[in-house]
Amino acid sequence: MSKPPPRRTALINRNTNETKVQVSLSLDGGPLDPLPDNADFSAESVAPNAPIPAQTTNHHASQLKGSQQIWIWTGIGFLDHMLHAWSKHAGWSLRVRCRGDLASTSSPFSISSIEFFKSSSAATVDDHHTTEDTFLALGTAFTSALGPRTGLARFGHCYAPLDEALSRAVLDISSRPFFVGNFDFAAPMIGQLNSQMVHHGLSSWAMAAGVTLHVDVIRGSNDHHRAESAFKALAGACRMACARIEGREGEVGSTKGVL
Repeated sequence: MSKPPPRRTALINRNTNETKVQVSLSLDGGPLDPLPDNADFSAESVAPNAPIPAQTTNHHASQLKGSQQIWIWTGIGFLDHMLHAWSKHAGWSLRVRCRGDLASTSSPFSISSIEFFKSSSAATVDDHHTTEDTFLALGTAFTSALGPRTGLARFGHCYAPLDEALSRAVLDISSRPFFVGNFDFAAPMIGQLNSQMVHHGLSSWAMAAGVTLHVDVIRGSNDHHRAESAFKALAGACRMACARIEGREGEVGSTKGVL
């Protein structure tokens, strides 16, 4: 019996004057490596294959299962919700923690044996830097976890509804970064997130991930539903494009012979 292919994982630290972001990603789900210690965050004491720690407080962007581990804290609740939906339906395991220039950096939830921040000091700008740098870090993690772009389906597409809203995402793992998005949100804010940041965040991710991405909200009257259906469509497209094709190991899915 042949061995299963290795899981595709990455751990990224992105530090700027405005934000500090850590991302641990597995494109194939399962347990994640603990996030390391640095000047801005305390190390996690959970070993990658240890039993899943007890969750002491429910949080909208956390999920602790043997097949998938998701813990997300950016300081922006709606952004956490979108990243949770994306990673959940893409089949990823994902941890994100961020100290941004928001009004508060303290975590609203705790997981035993994990101290998210060494300091809860406040700094205030807005949601732009946190969103941009989180998506850039996630794009870098995606590229690192994917490794050589061989043996992949390469292309992915998905339609996703949420009640009255319907969105479509089309993805090409092309190494030709490009983004087109059509969202047409009615309101300037969705929760605590500036609605412009949905477009800007996904554009930032596409650039860092080296992918061509088109996301269109086809219809919908509720901005929350429009955004969430878009992220769920993206998740389905990612799952399809990242699939490894049996028998094509090492093959480049391009007439150029390189991606």
